[in-house]
Amino acid sequence: QVQLVESGGGLVQAGGSLRLSCAVSGRTFTSYVMGWFRQAPGKEREFVVAISKSGGSTYIADSVKGRFTISRDNAKNTVYLQMNSLKPEDTAVYYCAAGSAGLRLRVPVGYDYWGQGTQVTVSS
Repeated sequence: QVQLVESGGGLVQAGGSLRLSCAVSGRTFTSYVMGWFRQAPGKEREFVVAISKSGGSTYIADSVKGRFTISRDNAKNTVYLQMNSLKPEDTAVYYCAAGSAGLRLRVPVGYDYWGQGTQVTVSS
């Protein structure tokens, strides 16, 4: 069984930065595409970023392009989300996900395993 544990969320002022981490255990980390999604109150879960199994390719939503970066450390079984120039509209619960993804890496159904989520709140 695969377990994902996110950390690093919190409260930050607009323009600030946060780095989220997601530690993965239970199966071979390099078997999975890793993604980050977020969900604000009353809204659907939306794609933020994803990274290929090797880390050689990344995929980023237009809403965060130029501000957010995803990376992975396959030696530490950990994926990171670096968030810069944060805006109030980035406020949400952020979820880490792992899966085979394929052509569905921008939608939740492309992922088989999910973390519990970590709250990110950006104040104006």
